[in-house]
Amino acid sequence: MKTDFSEEQKYIRAKKKVEEIKGFYWNLLSYCLVIPFLIFINLKTSPGYHWFWFPMLGWGIGIIIHGFNTFGVNIILGRAWEERKIKELMDKEKFK
Repeated sequence: MKTDFSEEQKYIRAKKKVEEIKGFYWNLLSYCLVIPFLIFINLKTSPGYHWFWFPMLGWGIGIIIHGFNTFGVNIILGRAWEERKIKELMDKEKFK
């Protein structure tokens, strides 16, 4: 399915993609700043129990999924699904 986009539509799609990429990098930066701080707090307050692994692994998995979604490797709802859903919704709108 080939779609011709106007310049305005291309700009809007590109701007949305830039916002997604920016959001990913802010998430990654936050992770890189917060996790070492949590490790420091954990090792200073209770060195016998390493609870920092839980937020580090949970947030890390979230960042990996965010990266896949942002850079085009959407495991759950890929580009093909997105295009099918758009077409389905457009077809439903025609018959209303």
